[in-house]
Amino acid sequence: MADDKRDAPRPFDVKTVEYLLKLMTEHDLGEVDLTEGEQRIRLRKRAAMVAPPAAPVAYAPAPVAHVAPYPVAHAPGAPAPASAPASAGSAPAAAAASKNYLEIKSPMVGTFYIKPDPKKPDFVTVGAKINAKTVVCTIEAMKTYNPVTADCAGTIAEICVQSGDFVEFGTVLFRVDPS
Repeated sequence: MADDKRDAPRPFDVKTVEYLLKLMTEHDLGEVDLTEGEQRIRLRKRAAMVAPPAAPVAYAPAPVAHVAPYPVAHAPGAPAPASAPASAGSAPAAAAASKNYLEIKSPMVGTFYIKPDPKKPDFVTVGAKINAKTVVCTIEAMKTYNPVTADCAGTIAEICVQSGDFVEFGTVLFRVDPS
């Protein structure tokens, strides 16, 4: 009878654990906790176990001075290009530099989607009027799609990431002109 249990397939095999560890390294995650039915796996890096938990961060969009947007090819979370000529920005980017925009930031780590479904239109586009309850995108984490609301009112001035991009907590997703 003991041999039956030992030979039975397990939901979290070595390949799954190796894949999860690779994802943790690639995305600089300190801990992963997954549950499948009655099975649970929790992976934690040693540094994450020693370090005290970070203080909770409250998400509240606030007006900030606009920084010229990165080129589309710039990966979210990567450092800004060393120097970009002032004339490199487009006309909207130059106009944006003189205004104070509100930023809608990612409340979680996951994949950014601008559409509710591939066959449906975007939640919002540049120039769209929004209010605090407007759903502006979804972020998928562990096959769960989480709607993100604007939590501010105004007009979408800039969409800062592309649909399908991986975003970190705090990544600026949209800039909103409150006027």
